[in-house]
Amino acid sequence: MPADRVRYATWNVNSLKARRERVLEWMTHAEPDVLCLQETKLADASFPALDFAAAGYEAVHHGEGRWNGVCLISRLPITDVVAGFADGGPPDDEARLLTARCGSSLIVTVYVPNGRAVDHEHYEYKLRWLDRLRDHLDALTTATDDVIVCGDFNVAPEDRDVWNIDEVHGGTHVSAPERARLGRLEAWGLEDTFRRCHPDEDRLYSWWDYRAGNFHKHKGMRIDLMMATRSVADRTRFALIDRQARKGSSPSDHAPVLIDVDAR
Repeated sequence: MPADRVRYATWNVNSLKARRERVLEWMTHAEPDVLCLQETKLADASFPALDFAAAGYEAVHHGEGRWNGVCLISRLPITDVVAGFADGGPPDDEARLLTARCGSSLIVTVYVPNGRAVDHEHYEYKLRWLDRLRDHLDALTTATDDVIVCGDFNVAPEDRDVWNIDEVHGGTHVSAPERARLGRLEAWGLEDTFRRCHPDEDRLYSWWDYRAGNFHKHKGMRIDLMMATRSVADRTRFALIDRQARKGSSPSDHAPVLIDVDAR
């Protein structure tokens, strides 16, 4: 990476224990300055911090063991770490949110609840969770700051971000209430930086179901997002979904997403 650029990346790895070597190998050639991971499925005591330290990175992790789990890995100094919501509400029982300052930027890594189906109680939890994310930002920062909110949002922003809108099981990921919550985050001051770099391109996906050969059929969804405040979005020069990382033996069902931002 040029010295005047900072590379931010996000990746739902669907078990860091199973894909630790894949992640470390990917980092050697992708060279992210800041990498946010979701669905690590590890307890904090099991997180391989020493492996990342040997590669030149600091790391913080918020996990619960078998499910969920988020972490932030950075070449830049990590400060002001907040695990979970800072909105003053009750603690979330699930490890889905981690916030820290990396250098001068506030980084928020999110693993938004799936929702399961629009008539399921988990869907209502998803909507409440996204509402709390907006309140969380209000509690910690303002849209005039350099803020990146990234991760697995489990929401496809537009119909073109889904291979076939009529085939999405249960209607989650594309429902109007979910997209309205993304709209509230945009109204707060966040922008979809990937769409800024690729405004007219369709069929760009970050997740493909393991079943039925969906990856090879390119039946996917773009649900892994790099949202940023205007001060970051205006300096974003490059965005990529790395489909190569979805190939090979035992991949995650998600591909990493990265952006390059001009340094201040």
